Amino acid sequence: MITFPNAKINLGLNIIEKCPDGYHNLETIFYPIHLEDALEVVPLKDSQQEYDLKISGTPIEGDAENNLVIKAYRLLKQDFTLPPIHIYMYKHIPMGAGLGGGSSDAAFMIKLLNEKFSLGMNNAQMENYAARLGADCAFFIQDRPVFATGIGNIMTPIDLSLKGMYVVLVKPDISVSTKEAYSKVSPQRPSQSLPELIKHPIEEWKDLIVNDFEKSVFLAHPEIAAIKDKLYDMGAVYASMSGSGSTVYGIFKESVPYVDEHFGECFCRIRELE
Repeated sequence: MITFPNAKINLGLNIIEKCPDGYHNLETIFYPIHLEDALEVVPLKDSQQEYDLKISGTPIEGDAENNLVIKAYRLLKQDFTLPPIHIYMYKHIPMGAGLGGGSSDAAFMIKLLNEKFSLGMNNAQMENYAARLGADCAFFIQDRPVFATGIGNIMTPIDLSLKGMYVVLVKPDISVSTKEAYSKVSPQRPSQSLPELIKHPIEEWKDLIVNDFEKSVFLAHPEIAAIKDKLYDMGAVYASMSGSGSTVYGIFKESVPYVDEHFGECFCRIRELE
């Protein structure tokens, strides 16, 4: 059985306050996009192994034990009878990009195991497991636009559709430290909440909806700021960094040909929004 974990973008991101435990309360809108990995699970017959993980596509550094799909499998295995499995993963969503690729893989692993082995969980139960793996993992269970608060773990569905528009994603070969990005942000509650701001025409979002990480990240990496400027020059009606970066996206009313020509060696993709 195979599934296709998809990415997300952040429409706005406001850092509201720093909590005593060191985490930050924020507000953002998660919007799903069709940039996808692939994930397949096959039972391992007559095997003494607990699992076998094969990854192709973009290489992933580190021990398999730390991969979120393995953590998802082991989390469910604490409460359900699961056989040894072979996991094939094709990694296409860039890592450390603000697109939620690892979180999506974890959530889709939970959904895949639930269906493959008839575990009988509903969405709320799967969201509970996903939330234990990461703040934004639960978003990918229902995979629809939400207004997220808390540390990104409290989600309220919203009525928002960008269907028919196009998103251009540009990921430079730059790594942005999330810890460093948070350390340079001054928390502040905005005068208007994001669910109110997105009711404005999308042409007005440029002057209304911000990502609080951009100020410090752009200062440290002006080449990321230049990508945002270029997307506006190309005709984007709204452009922003996603999450803490380093991916920058632009939303266009029409498809944009020859995107790669504008951004050199960057990872570039265009997707129609739904």
